[in-house]
Amino acid sequence: MAREYDVIVIGAGPGGMTSALYASRANLSVLMLDRGIYGGQMNNTAEIENYPGYSSILGPDLAQNMYDGATQFGAEYGYGTVEAIEDHGSYKTVKTDSETYQAKAVILATGSEYKKLGVTGEEEFGGRGVSYCAVCDGAFFKNREVIVVGGGDSAIEEGTYLAKIASKVTVVHRRDKLRAQKVIQDRAFANDKIDFVWNTSVEEIIGDDMKVTGVKVINNETNEEKVIDASGVFIYIGILPMTESFRDLGITDEDGWILTNDKMETKVPGIYAIGDVRKKDLRQITTAVGEGGLAGQGVFNYIESLNEQKVSAE
Repeated sequence: MAREYDVIVIGAGPGGMTSALYASRANLSVLMLDRGIYGGQMNNTAEIENYPGYSSILGPDLAQNMYDGATQFGAEYGYGTVEAIEDHGSYKTVKTDSETYQAKAVILATGSEYKKLGVTGEEEFGGRGVSYCAVCDGAFFKNREVIVVGGGDSAIEEGTYLAKIASKVTVVHRRDKLRAQKVIQDRAFANDKIDFVWNTSVEEIIGDDMKVTGVKVINNETNEEKVIDASGVFIYIGILPMTESFRDLGITDEDGWILTNDKMETKVPGIYAIGDVRKKDLRQITTAVGEGGLAGQGVFNYIESLNEQKVSAE
């Protein structure tokens, strides 16, 4: 028999934990499922300085605080990799690699992951100079030299943002021209703090005493290698939504991002989506928390409507 809950939250990042808090506080039975430790990308963040209530807090500490709050009203936490979700109207079946669950509503909070360069030093210096979010980590590089890898909209927009903080921004791009929109390119080209290194790929991220000191690059045309000194490396070569397990529900766009309305409802009644898995512009802890609150209240209203329908039918 499948274990039954009112709500299953898939993903225990800041959005998922907030939705579990709201739903369990409304006296719903809640299960949070995650394939790893709760907290999501917060666990890979050394310091968080842009979350209200804290001038600065370690990412894992904020994750623990959120978890303590999320479970205080009875929400349960479990490990599992979700392999499929089946919609049966008034209830949903969630199948993991080890168990099957049933719930009246499901909140998808699986997040997204940044495409990696796959070079030596990228993992080793994660959170110690290697970043995938200028808004999150740019302030740590005030008046220092940084490198941006990529040539699309995100890379050039974030490079322009970093130029307001860093002393110098070097954009390393593997092609001879950018893919970003022209207006974004023009803004970057006009900024005298931004330099461009063309037809070049990153071979290795190097460092000393667990901090980035630069990158080793190679020119794709001449095979010339060199080292570019920098204190930080911001990588923007793409971002992928973690939606493979439920794309057959028909709730994603062609790129896999989940589409919702402003109540976090997908087009399948009883299935909600929040946080970085949604198609949106800003992916931050604060936005995920806000969406989690909306979804947590939303599932309460949805389940109440199911109960009313059941009473009317009787």
